[in-house]
Amino acid sequence: MSVLVYTESEEGTFKKIAFEAVSYAKGIAETLSTSVTAIAINGGDASQLGKYGADKVLEVSNDKLSPFNAEAYADVVAQAAKAEGAQVVVLTSSANSKFMAPMLAVNLDAGYVSNVTELPVSTAPFKVTHSVFTNKAFATTEITTDTKVIGLAKNAFGLKESNVDASTEAFSPELSSEDFSVEVVSVDKATDKVTIADAEIVVSGGRGLKGPENWGMIEELAEILGAATACSKPVSDMGWRPHSEHVGQTGKPVASNLYIAVGISGAIQHLAGINASKVKVVINNDPEAPFFKAADYGIVGDAFEVLPKLNEKLKAFKAQNA
Repeated sequence: MSVLVYTESEEGTFKKIAFEAVSYAKGIAETLSTSVTAIAINGGDASQLGKYGADKVLEVSNDKLSPFNAEAYADVVAQAAKAEGAQVVVLTSSANSKFMAPMLAVNLDAGYVSNVTELPVSTAPFKVTHSVFTNKAFATTEITTDTKVIGLAKNAFGLKESNVDASTEAFSPELSSEDFSVEVVSVDKATDKVTIADAEIVVSGGRGLKGPENWGMIEELAEILGAATACSKPVSDMGWRPHSEHVGQTGKPVASNLYIAVGISGAIQHLAGINASKVKVVINNDPEAPFFKAADYGIVGDAFEVLPKLNEKLKAFKAQNA
C-alpha cells in the first residue's frame, strides 16, 4: 500500500502546505512500512520534498497545466496514483485541493475525507480523525474503499524533516480536451507580502476601524509580526479592502497559529471560517461582542488607542531581542 502525495506549488515554488503534506504522507508510510511518492506539477526543487520524507518525486512539466485547473489536475494525479499503485493519496485542505479532491476520488473509485487532523487511528480498518461542524467537533471515519484520498487540515501535523535522498522521474500524463472543459480565464493575485493561505499569523480588521484610511495600524502590526492582513465580509463588501482579504465561511478559511481580530464583532459566518486557528485574540470596545466568547484572549478597548500602544511595545520588544 504505497502513498502518493500531491505537492502544491505556485510559480515554480512549493508552498509550505506541500511540505506539511509530505511530512504527513511519510508518517502514514512508516506506519504501513512503505514508501512515499510525491507528484509535483510545474513545481520547484525536488530535493526540498526529500527533506520532508519523499522517496521519489514524479515531475510533471506542462504549460497546459498552468494555471491550476481542477479537472486536469485530478486526472494527472489519478494517472500517477494508478501508475504507482498507490492506495493512499494525500492532499492538503486548501481551496484548490478541496476543489480537485472529489473529482480525484471519482477517478480512483476512492473514499475521500477532508480536514484530517492526525495520522490514521488504525490502518486495518483504515480510520482517520477529522474536524467537522466548522471545526467545532471531531469525527472518526472509516474509509472502506481500496484507495483512500485524505485531505490534511492546515497546520494540523506540522513540518517534520526526514532528510531522504529523493529520486526524480519525469512523468508525462495523457491529457484530453475533457480535462479542460472548464477554462481558467484569468487569475487575480493578492499582492500581500505574506498570503493568507501560507500565513502563520493573520491580523484582521472589521468595521470598527471606521474606514480604509485607518488600515495603516493593521498593516503596521502585520509587518511587525510578519503576518498577513485580512478583513471581515462587510469591509470587503464596502470596498475598504480587496475581496482577496475576506476571511470567514463565505471567504477564505483561516487555520493560522495566531489570529488577531480588530474591530470585528464576530458574526457566526466569520467565526466559522477562522475557528481552526489555534490562538484567537480579539480587540473590541464592545464587551458583549460575540467574538469574546470564541477568543482565547481579549482586550476590551478602543482599537485607535490599543493598536498604537501594542505596535510600539512590539517594536521595542523586537529591538531588544534583535
